[in-house]
Amino acid sequence: MTVDDSSSASSTRQGRILVIRGGAIGDFIVTLPVLAALRERFPRARLEVLAYPNVAPLAVRAGLADEARAIESRPLAGFFARGRRLDPAESERLAACEVIFSYLYDPDGIFRDNVARVTRAQVIPGPHRPDETQGVPASVQLLAPLERLAIFDADPVPRLRWAGMGGGRDGWIALHPGSGSPSKNWPLGHWEDLVDRLVAGTDLGLVLVGGEAEGDALEGLGRRIPGPRRRLLRGQPLDGVATHLSGCQGFIGHDSGITHLAAAVGIPCLALWGPSNEPVWRPPGPRVRTRSHPAGLAALAVDAVWDGLRALLACP
Repeated sequence: MTVDDSSSASSTRQGRILVIRGGAIGDFIVTLPVLAALRERFPRARLEVLAYPNVAPLAVRAGLADEARAIESRPLAGFFARGRRLDPAESERLAACEVIFSYLYDPDGIFRDNVARVTRAQVIPGPHRPDETQGVPASVQLLAPLERLAIFDADPVPRLRWAGMGGGRDGWIALHPGSGSPSKNWPLGHWEDLVDRLVAGTDLGLVLVGGEAEGDALEGLGRRIPGPRRRLLRGQPLDGVATHLSGCQGFIGHDSGITHLAAAVGIPCLALWGPSNEPVWRPPGPRVRTRSHPAGLAALAVDAVWDGLRALLACP
């Protein structure tokens, strides 16, 4: 089956489209424009997502997908190995699809070949990671395979909105002092100095965001903040974190999935940028700013971040 011509594109509006995406929070967030573009182009199609269970529900909550399932489920395991029995229910689901976008790492084509055993859907591969030599934003690169369905110039900015989200500007600012790698983190001592300045120099409330890995840092920073001005979001479901972030006046963090999440809900964000490829991985959008230092984040002064934060909070 091909969906390159207008007649098959029309039939896709009535059918099922599956998007398969591995990776962590940030990887999934930068794939949201793919879902948004498919939803806009084929509003009557059933759009399904296979991804990790901590991130996949975001797409359904935001109305970008009709169903989200866990890519690591036991019934799907056979599709990632050669010569295994393929689960009948999963095979039936795949057989019902007209188009499958796969952003999986599949160098030997094992998943692709197993999918071909059970469905006649058009399988369109996408990059599991963007090409960092191009200097092109990740979300733009992930949109490129949609040209097979005559989707061009889609909005590359990830967006998450749902009922109950705030509009920002409520006198709170969110801080995420962690990331997936210590090399991406501003030193904890600098965070402590920044928190002290915020407590002494503003009347803002501070929302501390993180997972179990940042537990000690969050607890230590929390002790520096007066109780009425402190909120702690530790290890919370991502849709709840997104809702809390949407009510904040701004956000400051590192090159991390939570920074991508904050940018997607539309609040002003300041990202303290470490060694990652900024043109590729910087969250797109006009309300995102970065601060970095040629010698690395350890050399990024608190004064520079303080000035950047004040400018961020002053922006419309």
